[in-house]
Amino acid sequence: MIRTRLLFAVAVVCMCTGMADAQAVSPVLTAAKTELDRNFAELKKQPVPAYYMSYEILDANNVTVASTFGALMHSNTTHRRLAQIDVRVGDYALDNTHRMRGTGATTPNLPSTIALPVEDDPLAIRTALWNETDKGYKKAMTQLAAAQANNEVKVAQEDKSDDFSHEQPETSVDPVVAMRVDRKVWEEKTRKYSAPFHRYGDLFNATAIFTADQDVERFVASDGSTIQTSTTYYRLFIEATAKAADGMELPRYESYAALSPEGLPDDATVLKAVDKMIADLKALRNAPVVDPYTGPAILSGRATAVFFHEVFGHRIEGHRQKNESEGQTFKKMVGQPVLPTFLSVDFDPTMKTYGGVDLVGSYKFDDEGVKARPVVAVKDGVLESFLMGRTPVEGFPSSNGHGRAQPGLVPVARQSNLIILNSKPMSREQLKKMLIAEMKKQGKPFGLLFDDIEGGFTLTGRTIPNAFNVLPVMVYRVYPDGREELVRGVDLVGTPLTVFSKIIAADDEKAVFNGICGAESGGVPVSASGPAILLSQIEVQKKEKSQESAPILPAPAPMVALAGAR
Repeated sequence: MIRTRLLFAVAVVCMCTGMADAQAVSPVLTAAKTELDRNFAELKKQPVPAYYMSYEILDANNVTVASTFGALMHSNTTHRRLAQIDVRVGDYALDNTHRMRGTGATTPNLPSTIALPVEDDPLAIRTALWNETDKGYKKAMTQLAAAQANNEVKVAQEDKSDDFSHEQPETSVDPVVAMRVDRKVWEEKTRKYSAPFHRYGDLFNATAIFTADQDVERFVASDGSTIQTSTTYYRLFIEATAKAADGMELPRYESYAALSPEGLPDDATVLKAVDKMIADLKALRNAPVVDPYTGPAILSGRATAVFFHEVFGHRIEGHRQKNESEGQTFKKMVGQPVLPTFLSVDFDPTMKTYGGVDLVGSYKFDDEGVKARPVVAVKDGVLESFLMGRTPVEGFPSSNGHGRAQPGLVPVARQSNLIILNSKPMSREQLKKMLIAEMKKQGKPFGLLFDDIEGGFTLTGRTIPNAFNVLPVMVYRVYPDGREELVRGVDLVGTPLTVFSKIIAADDEKAVFNGICGAESGGVPVSASGPAILLSQIEVQKKEKSQESAPILPAPAPMVALAGAR
């Protein structure tokens, strides 16, 4: 079972150049390469030799400034350095990472993660790597024997592909671009952005958060790969939450991202968005609750983006086609229609912007040292490919640069920049007219318009319902006369093959949703872009609702300074 949730919008850009001069090669990279070569040379001589090793070292620098209701909550800077060590014994066909099968099967030996000194002390770094490599090799030998025995006593695997793929070694060392943040400026800005929420006394949460994140990744492997990349992005996120009389919590979000602090919006733009959030929250508190419903609906471009990320994207991640506990919805459908002929789907981590918006899912190399590359997943409605890391799948023996993971977790095939292309675009007005016509055809009193969302999650395993849940925050009932009414309390649910067959048309929008997707390899930045789509039938269920009543006590009013106070 896998449960994922797409979270709030961020943006990222790889600040990379071509091959840098020797000054770009840090002592950390040199130490890692030296120690890997030394250890691998020794482990190849052992009775059970290592056939592959890699070290991935991540320097994570973060600045966070947060305020609530006009008051600073915290302002800090952090720096941590982690190393992930992968030691493989056996061979490419079957190694110590081989998935164990059967009741009570143990987890295979996986790469280990340790904290490294943040100072660039080569000997201290090498000592930590040496010690953990020795432990990793010993565990790998034990697990290889268990994997071989498990493979002998179980039924033949459906997918007989190798455990690890051969890939072209990469050499690319980019300079590290400095992160520029004036914390004092952002302390004042976040105070200013969160202060207006005082005007609406029924809010129990209102925060403005600025973050700046820099990830410096260094990767060396026994196949000859030597990589250094630097990624920096800046984000402003504003959140406010109200509570309806029936206990339902009502969130609203706004987020902005840029490649520099100067690229974020000015104060007037942000404060205008804050005013809109307050107005929306007031309206949501008084909006009627929608009962469970099936019927036609329009998903806005942002909603479509999340919808495809959850319903389609996770089901074409390569490792899920090999794991026999997964539903494998599309495994046998390569070359077959899975979407309407007017829709195509690409995943392109090399694309840094789309429609003028920065894309979070951009990167130069994945977390297994493979160069990022575009993947055509669906062409004119026909499934063509899966997203692949270095775990081969029958018919797909190589990675296409989508092996990704949060620091400290093991890379698997994950999404990057999902781009939905529509060869027969209509206007939004035409789409709404088609919605009304479909309502009348089905005898429905209204249709639904999903205008904005907060995220979603999906279930892809075999032993549970293979379903999805998209979490909208701004939903409207559309009546036959074209009138729109704000409603609340619904989640968009369903199963993948059924819902794709209900797509009728799409417009010309290129909306982008940037976020963090959480799955078994942790949270990774992803982007999704799509047009608004019309479906002949969707299903909604009631949203989870708190049983806590609204506050009994009134919210505190702003204090008036005492006369003569100093």
